Amino acid sequence: MASQIRISLDAMGGDHGPEVVLPGAEIALERRPDIRYALYGDEAKINEILAHHPKLKAVSEVHHCTVSVKMDDKPSQALRNGRYYSSMWRAIEAVKTGDADVAVSAGNTGALMAMSRFCLRTMANIERPAIAAIWPTLKGESIVLDMGATIGADAQQLIDYAILGGAMARALFGIKKPSVGLLNIGVEEVKGLEEVRTAGRLLREADLSSLSYAGFVEGDDLGKGTVDVVVTEGFSGNIALKAAEGTAKQISQYLRSAMSRSWVAKLGYLLAKRAFHQLREKMDPSKVNGGVFLGLNGVVIKSHGGTDAEGFASAVELAYGMVRNELLEKISQDLVFYHRSGFQDRIDNEKVESQKAGNQ
Repeated sequence: MASQIRISLDAMGGDHGPEVVLPGAEIALERRPDIRYALYGDEAKINEILAHHPKLKAVSEVHHCTVSVKMDDKPSQALRNGRYYSSMWRAIEAVKTGDADVAVSAGNTGALMAMSRFCLRTMANIERPAIAAIWPTLKGESIVLDMGATIGADAQQLIDYAILGGAMARALFGIKKPSVGLLNIGVEEVKGLEEVRTAGRLLREADLSSLSYAGFVEGDDLGKGTVDVVVTEGFSGNIALKAAEGTAKQISQYLRSAMSRSWVAKLGYLLAKRAFHQLREKMDPSKVNGGVFLGLNGVVIKSHGGTDAEGFASAVELAYGMVRNELLEKISQDLVFYHRSGFQDRIDNEKVESQKAGNQ
């Protein structure tokens, strides 16, 4: 592992661009002094801000880009207009060429995934990448994937997600054999979609050394922290994320309304304001900033578009941790073991038999 971690930043990404990205990068640098940055974007705007951040400037290289991806661009539009030239593309490309260890962007999620997949390609035997999020729980934190990279997933893809999420848990939490559960409508083996049941059965039979398959988990297990990794497909995963974010905001609003009904309640709120703020931070998954794109030949981190400097610093530190703890190496090791075990052949055979049965 290199003594320094090289991070490429899409300086123009997000709702606020370099006004948030650069101060956030400096906050992360203060905590992780072995970071070095490659900044991609409008050189004039970047240098104007860097003039007020001499420590950041000293460890950064600025690369001028004439194009920036808009937050409302469709993925196809972003690829057509921003490929090769945009700050987002070039930050990703730096990972491909080896000029950076990881890329971070607060830009358009769909565009970032499309460009990452097009530029870096998926790892061998991985059909679809996934977005993994860190989820606050009663026990601490867990990993949930996929959070919306793709809609729908068959048994093979769910197993891939389990392997990817397990490797991330090992890298992020330092757990030797993380527990993994499949999100379902019940814990009984007979419940749920056929693809989920098939994935569960094969994961149990595989008995992988890199993870401990815990069976099906339900929606309320997300907050309980029943397992270290929760696997689902992108449609239900994104709905779960948005529902949790909305619930956190709803409870926060309830608390504000209740605390404004009398002067005694207002005084109590002022005295407990910090505690209420910490409660909201713990409940809302969006406050744990940074989604990890898994399954690609490189590491890309998606920061929330509307985050502040402190939030962007968290995404940068997540990127740092994924590289320092050798995420890609752990994923590669797990995939090699799995595919050597022969379970890939079993899944392929079952697909053939299922297609034959459907044609009869």
